[in-house]
Amino acid sequence: MELDEIQEKFFELRGHKVMLDFDLAQLYEVETKNLNLAVKINSTRFPDDFMFRLTKAEWKILRLQIETLNNAKPQRLQIETFELWRGKYSKYPPNAFTEQGVSMLSSVLRSDKAIKIEQKDRKRIGYK
Repeated sequence: MELDEIQEKFFELRGHKVMLDFDLAQLYEVETKNLNLAVKINSTRFPDDFMFRLTKAEWKILRLQIETLNNAKPQRLQIETFELWRGKYSKYPPNAFTEQGVSMLSSVLRSDKAIKIEQKDRKRIGYK
């Protein structure tokens, strides 16, 4: 994933810049369910300022924004077809990860990509 693509995956929610679990799963080259399982197993490493679950209302609004960006369809059409999206998205709202949460993810995931990202993070902050 290119830097421009990654930057497009950030959203402003609850006063934080966040990335959603399914976008991070794609970045780390793991399945979303495995990413969320790793978070659940390591839940003490993810306090509220690292990660939070979107409310249904936040997710509904954000889905409209994502679909608008991806398809460039008029929003009115999307609202009318909102219920037709069943099956395209999880029935549960996604988890949103702040910058600290994204960094923590690279330390709990076991994919090759996550290990490489963690090593780059350590070098960036001068940790050996």
